[in-house]
Amino acid sequence: MTGFGLAPGVWPPAPIRTERLVLRAAEARDRAAFVELFASPEVGTYIGGAQPREELERAMPEVPGQRPGVFVVECGGAMIGTVTTLDRPDPGQAEAELGYLFLPEAWGHGYAAEASAAALGWLARALPGTSALLRTRSANEPSMRLAAKLGFTEVRRYEEYGAEQWLGVRTP
Repeated sequence: MTGFGLAPGVWPPAPIRTERLVLRAAEARDRAAFVELFASPEVGTYIGGAQPREELERAMPEVPGQRPGVFVVECGGAMIGTVTTLDRPDPGQAEAELGYLFLPEAWGHGYAAEASAAALGWLARALPGTSALLRTRSANEPSMRLAAKLGFTEVRRYEEYGAEQWLGVRTP
């Protein structure tokens, strides 16, 4: 599968290993964790609300997240979240958008920073010269700290989804 300017054979990449995590393409065994992730009220706080579990169970594909740039983040053999790197806001732009969602039990352990840094490293190798964007609610203090830690600088703030949002950029 190719997309977003990726050369054939670039996606899915070989699993990326960090000190504690594995970033890999989604598999059928991840479906239950995807449902849990999107049904979680805690996660939903930052993405416009939790989705109904019954609806997710019915509509979720057998292998969710199968598109270029979506990494499953695995710790100890189990999916704990996702990191995405290629949700480009406008096709043809030399920018990719970083996104991450983690199950609440994975919060506060530095997994988002570790996985995001690894995904940004992959992006730099796969699409040299590509800037990365990050959007988050400005009230999401952990996400704002992570943006700073990863080297994102503020571009602007704006209102969306009934809350102030923050947009940052990280240039190569």
